[in-house]
Amino acid sequence: MELIKAFLRRPAAASILSLIGVLAFYVVFGGVDLFKLAKAASWVNFAANLGIVAIPVGLLMIAGEMDISIGAMIPAGSITTAILSGYYGLPMWVGMAGALALGVLVGTVNGLLTVRTTVPSLIVTLGTLVGMQGIVLAAAVLLTGNASVTLAAPDWAKFVFGQLIGGSHQVIILWWLGLAAIFAFVLHKTRYGNWIFALGGDKVSARNAGIPTERLTITLFILSATAASFVGMCQAIQFNSAQVSGGMGYIFNAICCVVVGGVILTGGFGSVIGIFMGTITFAVVAQGIYFTQIDRNWSNLIIGAMLLIAVAMNESFRKLALSQVRRTAKKEA
Repeated sequence: MELIKAFLRRPAAASILSLIGVLAFYVVFGGVDLFKLAKAASWVNFAANLGIVAIPVGLLMIAGEMDISIGAMIPAGSITTAILSGYYGLPMWVGMAGALALGVLVGTVNGLLTVRTTVPSLIVTLGTLVGMQGIVLAAAVLLTGNASVTLAAPDWAKFVFGQLIGGSHQVIILWWLGLAAIFAFVLHKTRYGNWIFALGGDKVSARNAGIPTERLTITLFILSATAASFVGMCQAIQFNSAQVSGGMGYIFNAICCVVVGGVILTGGFGSVIGIFMGTITFAVVAQGIYFTQIDRNWSNLIIGAMLLIAVAMNESFRKLALSQVRRTAKKEA
């Protein structure tokens, strides 16, 4: 019983229970073959592209902020890479550096506007979302005369960022696993992770405790925007082309993964493992339905129900964790 209570106090509990529930639902009502689903590349590729964006977005939400500009940064990173290294024929590393530099620039703008004004980060990033959509479209048309740009990536770029492992699994899966491990270590094993939790718990108290709240907030926004531009860059390299459209679906999908992963919208509670599992759960719901006998039109209903249940579980588990902290504090006192 104590082990169960300890598990339920973890931020990742909701995502793990959601995944078990979804798989059970698919087996019972959809007749899915779990072995066949586990071997499928579609949901893993989907999860990897989404997961690289979801983790930094989740860190921002743990810190009490929000970034929806990722919807524009994915096509921005893709089109920047294609224009520089495809249309103008510059070395591949120049196009890649340009895409990542754009992410750093937009993330810095988001962070500075958030910490230097009283405007909520949701509104700030909404502004940069719309603004970057216009900039990407205008730049593509003015520079190339087209909204779609082709790119012939060299073999080394394909090998590192755009190859298919075993003919089906994208190499970006390895990037997702590696970045998840790094972010998990930083959030849960270093002082910077403690700073992020403190920032989401009480920003004023965190500042009074000597935590560089402004610099930390700006850094988190840079990570979020750069991760999105990195995904766009990888997609351009893999598919040999880039378009100014696309990316908007990542906003809802990433936030859904984060919430299902146990992050509280008010900040101060969550984990990278939870976000990782939340991404897997969302990917299984979105792509796994094609392996079932269930009508594909029901997928959004399943996602909505899963999201609502996850939110309710997250709040319950957070209260359970806080009650345990208070009991421990009283014993120590």
